[in-house]
Amino acid sequence: MPSTVVHLALAGLIAAALLGDDFDRRALAVVFVVVAVPDLDSFLISTDAGHRTVLHNLWVAVVPAALMLVDLRVREESLLRRRWGAWGVRVAWVALFCYLAAHLALDIADGYVNVLWPVFDQFYTLDGSIELSSQRGIVNTFSNGGVPLLEARGTSSETQITTGVDPGDGQTERLFPVVRAGWQLVVLVGGVGVTALRLSLDSTD
Repeated sequence: MPSTVVHLALAGLIAAALLGDDFDRRALAVVFVVVAVPDLDSFLISTDAGHRTVLHNLWVAVVPAALMLVDLRVREESLLRRRWGAWGVRVAWVALFCYLAAHLALDIADGYVNVLWPVFDQFYTLDGSIELSSQRGIVNTFSNGGVPLLEARGTSSETQITTGVDPGDGQTERLFPVVRAGWQLVVLVGGVGVTALRLSLDSTD
């Protein structure tokens, strides 16, 4: 399961690509906060609904997105645009996208997430492959007829996700992961490198 720093590295890469001229240290800070905050649910060790549940679900993005749409499309004058201008609108949308792409999607692809909690209590993981076979053509086990296949992994009361805060019953060693796979190291180095380079180039303009 990716660590917070891996999530942040990917978020920095996405922000550098999507924000254009609005990319600056302040925008990056907003994106980083939105992407890092979900992992705070690892401190909720006194309840069944803890890590990968309370702050790791679609509603964390859907509700703010709906409120922003109302503010931008329904209200006569947008509070968001009046306070922060076009910069604020773009940064807000990119931050929500980074939450989905750099955090939620990464966790569900390399672990499991309770994506519909509290409406529906069920952990899911996305696992599969896409291959080109000489006999069967394109073999896609990620989806069935275009519908993504998410594998159920139990409810919040049935699923225990160990963290450095909550190492699990009987465990004395607390491990706080930074990088646990080669691909995570690639994402970390690439994301940090691109983000730092983009900030450096912008500061010289």
